[in-house]
Amino acid sequence: MAKRYIVRLSDEERKQLSELLGRKTLAAKKRMRAHVLLKADASTDGPAWIDSRIAEAFDVSVVTVEKIRKSYVLDGFQVAIERKKQCRPSRQPVLDGENEARLVALCCGTVPAGHGRWTLGLLADKLVELKIVQSVARETVRQALKKTNCSLGVG
Repeated sequence: MAKRYIVRLSDEERKQLSELLGRKTLAAKKRMRAHVLLKADASTDGPAWIDSRIAEAFDVSVVTVEKIRKSYVLDGFQVAIERKKQCRPSRQPVLDGENEARLVALCCGTVPAGHGRWTLGLLADKLVELKIVQSVARETVRQALKKTNCSLGVG
């Protein structure tokens, strides 16, 4: 079966890949993509290895090699090398810096009547009650307090 996407690297691209591979520290996937593109290069100066040989040499699947070639031909050099960008943004944090500060201040304040100390559940409920956040999980409160080295301690 004939290859559908044929990689033909320019001298500049080949030079960039060689420089990239010459670095001491480089992400493993980026290094692998650079190697695959160099070996798949079908220009006059390239080795033009077949996909199965590339896959075996770099311990990846043939499909991975095909995807890297396709990405290079359709989307360009940088896209083929770089990590794929996230298609939708991550969730916004429930507790931003200002809300975390309010949480710490609340934690350092007086304990509600009938309780010996603040619990994660009490803090989460109080944050909602004070309308600091709409809703918050105890785990989120725990992580925020752990990050600030704040102890619930005895009130």
